[in-house]
Amino acid sequence: MTPTSIRPAGVHGGLSATLLDSCMGLAVLSTLEKGIGQTTLEFKISLLRPIAPETGLITAEGIVLSSGRRVGTAEGRITDSGGRLLAHGTTTCLIFPR
Repeated sequence: MTPTSIRPAGVHGGLSATLLDSCMGLAVLSTLEKGIGQTTLEFKISLLRPIAPETGLITAEGIVLSSGRRVGTAEGRITDSGGRLLAHGTTTCLIFPR
């Protein structure tokens, strides 16, 4: 057998999941006072377009929907440099004193 190079068609969906979990969680965290933390209770994502090396620069943005005493919610979006939506998601975060 001769070695061949394998070029992946796209990156694993776990990259999008990690980016969305991070940007949504940090959005909620940005609303909290010092000494208060948050952790993800659940999140859901939808992968709309593949992300590949040819996709170029991507941006992940998290927006807080609600931030209360015990629970925060947010949504997130991943877009390419042309503004096309690649993936989106929502999260519910538990808010607690550290």
